[in-house]
Amino acid sequence: LMNAAVAQGVEPAQIVQHCDSVSLCFSKGLGAPAGAVLAGCREFVSEAWRVRKLLGGGMRQAGVLAAAARLGLQRAEVTLRRDHDNARRFAEGIHVLDSPLWSINLAAVETNIVMVNLQGAWPSPAELCDRLRAVSEEEVAETGQAVSVLMLPWSAQTVRAVWHRDVSAHDTELARRKLEFVARKCQE
Repeated sequence: LMNAAVAQGVEPAQIVQHCDSVSLCFSKGLGAPAGAVLAGCREFVSEAWRVRKLLGGGMRQAGVLAAAARLGLQRAEVTLRRDHDNARRFAEGIHVLDSPLWSINLAAVETNIVMVNLQGAWPSPAELCDRLRAVSEEEVAETGQAVSVLMLPWSAQTVRAVWHRDVSAHDTELARRKLEFVARKCQE
């Protein structure tokens, strides 16, 4: 919700105005250690509260977590915009490599998520992700750095990369270079 609101330049309320209920997790892009809120009509929230208690849910001293959530909400626009910008830089950086191994739909990069579409049968998404995660002696010798990039095989031909508050612009450039290195090795 917050990533969509920042990407569209609107308040979250505008996006959810036609929804009966909404849940917002504070530990995702907002950076709080835990916590979420649930909003809806009084009856819905009362029933959710009852079921939460029935299942043993509850927290003491939740104020500390609430403070972290509040701070995350106050900084959401700046933090999430930075994540979006890093994802965009990564997508543009690997797009210009013009590798026969993948394609990027730059128009689809609107938030902190980048989908890399693999061309052909090799490497598979799982193989590419394994190679991005691994660090070889050859990589260190050639690049002078040991970089491990975690991406997710998303479908039979797609790999998903997601940015969050702990991934810097420098980390993003390292990830782009790692993908370039892996692509070069896959083509040799």
